[in-house]
Amino acid sequence: MNVQTFIAGFQQFDKTAIVSQGEHFSYAWLSKKIAEYEATLQNQGISSGAIVQINADFSPYSVAMLFALANTNCIIVPMTNVVPAKQQEYQAIVGIEYVVTFHDAQFAIEPLQYRLQHDLVMRLRKENHPGLIIMSSGSSGKSKAIIHDFNNLLMNFREKKTAFRTISFLLFDHIGGFNTILCNLFSGGTLIIPEVRETDAVAKVVEAEKVEVLVTSPSFLNLLLLSQAHEKYDLHSLKIVNYGSEPMPESLLHRLNAAFPEVRFFQAYGLSEIGVLKAKSKASDSLFIKLDEDPERVRINDGMLEVKLENGMLGYLNAPSPYTEDGWFKTGDMVMEQDGYIKILGRKSDVINVGGEKVYPGEIENVLLKMEGIEDAVVSGEPNAILGNIVAVKVRVKSGFDPGEFKTKLIFFCRTQLPAYKIPQKIEFVEHTFHGQRFKKMRNL
Repeated sequence: MNVQTFIAGFQQFDKTAIVSQGEHFSYAWLSKKIAEYEATLQNQGISSGAIVQINADFSPYSVAMLFALANTNCIIVPMTNVVPAKQQEYQAIVGIEYVVTFHDAQFAIEPLQYRLQHDLVMRLRKENHPGLIIMSSGSSGKSKAIIHDFNNLLMNFREKKTAFRTISFLLFDHIGGFNTILCNLFSGGTLIIPEVRETDAVAKVVEAEKVEVLVTSPSFLNLLLLSQAHEKYDLHSLKIVNYGSEPMPESLLHRLNAAFPEVRFFQAYGLSEIGVLKAKSKASDSLFIKLDEDPERVRINDGMLEVKLENGMLGYLNAPSPYTEDGWFKTGDMVMEQDGYIKILGRKSDVINVGGEKVYPGEIENVLLKMEGIEDAVVSGEPNAILGNIVAVKVRVKSGFDPGEFKTKLIFFCRTQLPAYKIPQKIEFVEHTFHGQRFKKMRNL
């Protein structure tokens, strides 16, 4: 499938495509707006192969511009809430030629002077294919520019599935947010945009718009339970919660199933480099998933998940190709296998080596979240002259708990749940949350 065919499919849906600030935008409106924006791009001299940055979050207008650029065969670089200094870094890496900045329904187009001739960009231009560039956060080093063939990302969309009313929670420049757009609009679903990504605001929109599907992160789901927003608003319309972006603590998943007994919880799996893969959870309360890919294209090598896909990224613009010589992509995720299903243990880069023993932060966080009084916890390793590393934890506790007394109880609790080398040796009590704007746990906060 190509973009033109994808957009042409909108004509068969006589219904609402997007809901924003209480206003309903139909598929007919979306098709018309895409055509209008294509004409504007042509008048501005923006043609096939141009590298165009979109400064926007989810809106009916930014979604229309995304498809207009793709149908013009541009190479699109979405950015949401990126500070100017970081934008300039990204622009230099990618070679941005135009910037489209949205302010509600209005937008401005600014030409830039970058003129890079990267081989992967030239490949897309030669094939006259649209592209998508996702910028990595660069939290563990220099930001990487991940380039996709836009048409390749549409390969998963062959048969239409159930049309749902889905909230657009993940950011516009997140691969999961991009996938949310494609999944909903391909099957004739309705994309519902919350004004802000806060627990009460999201719950209010779920109630008002009878949202059926929420795609989000475990960190947000934990905040949802802590805020008790699910008790303040009627969320009975929810049918599916699809979670990803970070490991889900098993104890949190059990609490979610208890709070939402009628909701099916599914774990998504994806990376900016490979897109969102089709995955099937073993059960609503299970962290084991089966990737719906050709078994010959999925393998576990020394505990790490590796995939070999036709529609993965073309490569990095500013880093060596991560693919092996025979085309396998090392995801960086450590997994365990059981009866054909896999469980994500955590990122290889996050593993703590304590005296030669591997410790996964998620395992310890899962135990800590079982303890009464703990709202959240984040685990990391700290250098140690004897053991190599020790386990350190930052904990946010409920009000009314004395830190000194709580620390003693925490250590005792861990001794009943964990072997000695996994017990936190450094405990810090904090009041701030542990996630960034993408609601993904940050271990360096």
